[in-house]
Amino acid sequence: MMEREQYAPGPANVAQIQKDGEKWTLVLVKELRHPTEPEHLREWAPFAADGSLGTVGATVNLTTVGAPAPRITETVVTRADAPKALEYKWGGFDMRWKLEAFAGGTRLTLWTNIGHKYIAMGAAGWHICFDVLDRLLSGTPIGRIVGPEAMKFGGWQRLNAEYAKQFGIEAPNWPPQAAQKS
Repeated sequence: MMEREQYAPGPANVAQIQKDGEKWTLVLVKELRHPTEPEHLREWAPFAADGSLGTVGATVNLTTVGAPAPRITETVVTRADAPKALEYKWGGFDMRWKLEAFAGGTRLTLWTNIGHKYIAMGAAGWHICFDVLDRLLSGTPIGRIVGPEAMKFGGWQRLNAEYAKQFGIEAPNWPPQAAQKS
């Protein structure tokens, strides 16, 4: 396994935003070098699912991973066209995934509505999740990096600032000073 300390996220080039009045949608696109499968989710996603997200109408509990206190969100899958599309809500936010075959691998697209105050942070976090997935599929896994653990990487701070600049918003000062002392 590659040393986690050696990991540095690439440039802030996988996310963009779509604005519709007060509703902002974060759109991330990652071209993975290999195909991906639903069972890979537990290796890279910022949540754990207690069931399959592959069936329309299925009720699944999604639990945040790495958070100081687990946050459990019950969701109902609203679209599941395996292996191409998936839609559900997580923590009140719409989540829409699309997977397309691309150059021997997979083009993974995520659309999610996030409050614009936190959209750069979300972009930085999902960017790292997608990097972790790409490394897993390439045979050089580094393990799941999510939540406060992801924010400890200097690369997360850089991505947060770069995405905030790209999106034309002020980068939130994160983590708060109290959290940095621990």
